[in-house]
Amino acid sequence: MSTAVTFAAVFAAVYAAHMVADHWVQTDHQARTKGAPGWAGRLSCAVHVATYTLTAVVAVAAVAWRCGLDLDPARVTVALLVSAVSHYIADRRTPLLWLAVRTGSARFVALGAPRAGRDDNPCLGTGAYALDQSWHVGWLAVAALIAA
Repeated sequence: MSTAVTFAAVFAAVYAAHMVADHWVQTDHQARTKGAPGWAGRLSCAVHVATYTLTAVVAVAAVAWRCGLDLDPARVTVALLVSAVSHYIADRRTPLLWLAVRTGSARFVALGAPRAGRDDNPCLGTGAYALDQSWHVGWLAVAALIAA
């Protein structure tokens, strides 16, 4: 099978796994505490990333089996490690905020967020969420390239 086809199949698998793991597998507690300072936040984020990565392993294995992909286990391991580390960095929140400020996106981060002291716009459609998801998808593409 061509590298392009393998890349496309692996990317589809890790993208689908990302969406399921980030929105269904992740617990409410993890979502609320994974960015908290200290060891409690680090542990919450690590547990989320572990379940996230396990979801990706299952998805990649299912796609490889069903589509007849001949994947190198070492390359897949490195790919999913890259995905896991990049996911942990993003979900600790401070690193992406730091990056957004330094790249001129600080105002975009606040887009759609409730104003201080008010709960007037609770939604998923914030600038911070968009930057978070685009970071993840970019790294999923890198992971798929590594696996392919």
